[in-house]
Amino acid sequence: MTLGARSWRVAVLATVLVLHAGCARGGGLPVAPFFFPSVVPIAGSRPGPRFAPAGPVRDRPVLADALLCAGGDVMLGSNLDTVWARTVHGRGSGAALPLPPPAQLIDPLRPLLEDAAVVLINVEGAIGEGPVSRKCRPGSTRCYQFRQEVAAAGALRTLSPQGVVVGNVANNHAMDAGAAGFEATIRHLREAGVVVTGADTLPAVVPLPSGDTLAILGFSTFSAGPDARRLEDVRRHVSRAARRYRFVVVSVHLGAEGKGAQRTPDARETFAGEDRGNPVAFARGAVESGASVVFGHGPHVLRAIEWQGDGLVVYSLGNLLTHGPFTREEPLNRGGFACVRLNRGGGVFWGEFRAVVQQRPGVAFPDPTGRAGHLVDSLSALDFPQTGARVTDGVIRRR
Repeated sequence: MTLGARSWRVAVLATVLVLHAGCARGGGLPVAPFFFPSVVPIAGSRPGPRFAPAGPVRDRPVLADALLCAGGDVMLGSNLDTVWARTVHGRGSGAALPLPPPAQLIDPLRPLLEDAAVVLINVEGAIGEGPVSRKCRPGSTRCYQFRQEVAAAGALRTLSPQGVVVGNVANNHAMDAGAAGFEATIRHLREAGVVVTGADTLPAVVPLPSGDTLAILGFSTFSAGPDARRLEDVRRHVSRAARRYRFVVVSVHLGAEGKGAQRTPDARETFAGEDRGNPVAFARGAVESGASVVFGHGPHVLRAIEWQGDGLVVYSLGNLLTHGPFTREEPLNRGGFACVRLNRGGGVFWGEFRAVVQQRPGVAFPDPTGRAGHLVDSLSALDFPQTGARVTDGVIRRR
C-alpha cells in the first residue's frame, strides 16, 4: 500500500470513530455506510476511458493511474528500399513519399494514447543510416530488409509525451542492418528516450505513478532477443522477473504470417521454412511463470485474445503502422492498441481494444467503426470458446 493510500484509509477510519463516539454520547449523528472504492485516484491523474471490470470485481485494490497500452508492428518507412513508392503510384493511389517525416506518421495515433502511462510497441526494423550489407538473396520474394531513419526514434517517443514509451527489438527485422546496426538501433532509441526491451534476457524496468515497478521482457523466434521456442528458458526468465517485480509484461514476436494466419493453433507454426514457435504453449508458460499480460505480434494480422486466469494473452496485435512495402489489403490493414489496468495481485482488472486502420502507403488512423475489435472478438470465440475474451464496444471482457 502506498503512503497516500494508507493516509487516506487512516483518515476515513478516524472519521468513522468520531461519528461513532458522537452517537454513543447521544448526539444522534447517523453513521453513513462507508466503502472503499476500487480505484484510489492519484493527485493530478486523468480519468481513463470507459471503466468496466474485465471479470468479477476483486476485493484487492486496483493499481491506479497506470494504463498500459500495447500496439503491434511499427515501421516508419525504410531508407533501404524506396522502389515500392513507384509501385504504389502506379496503382493509382497517388504519389507516395518513400520517407515522409516520421513524426507526421505518428500524429494521428497520439490521441488514442493520451491517458496511457506506458506504451509498448514492436519496432519492426533497424534504425540508422549509411551503407549496410545485403540481407536478401537476389530474386527472393519472401525476404525484406528494413531500416528506418534516425528521426524515427524520436518520433516513436512522441507516441506518449506524458508517459513512457517502450520499444521491443526482439523480432526478425531489428537486425536488418547487421549486428552493428542492431546496436545502433538500440542506441538511437535510448538517446531519444525510448526504453528498450528484447535486447537480452533482462527486463526493461519502468517506474509507475503509484511507486510500483513494471518489468517488460521481449522474446522472438529469431536471432534478435531471447528464443521464444525454448519454453523452459522462457519460464526461467519470466519467473526471475516475477520474483523481483510485482508486475511483469511479456512482448513476443512469433507465429506464421499473412492472411491465412489469423487463427491461433496450440501447435508449432512454420513460415517460409522457419520454426515460428507454438503461441499457446509460449503464452501458457509465461502466464504460469508470473506474467500479467502477454502481447504478441509477428503474424501481421490480428488474432484472438484469451484469458488465462487473471492473466491476459493478446496473441497478435497485427500491423499498427507499417509505412512502405507492406501488403495492406484486408485484414492486413487492421490493428490497434490493447490497453489494460493491473490489480495489486498482478492480474488484469480492466481492458480495452482501440481499433486502428491503415491506408496506403501505410498511414494509420483511429477507426471509428471498431472493426478490428469485432474481428478480435470473433477470432477469440472461434479459437478459445471457453477462455476467449469478448470485445464489445471496445471493452475486453470475459465470456
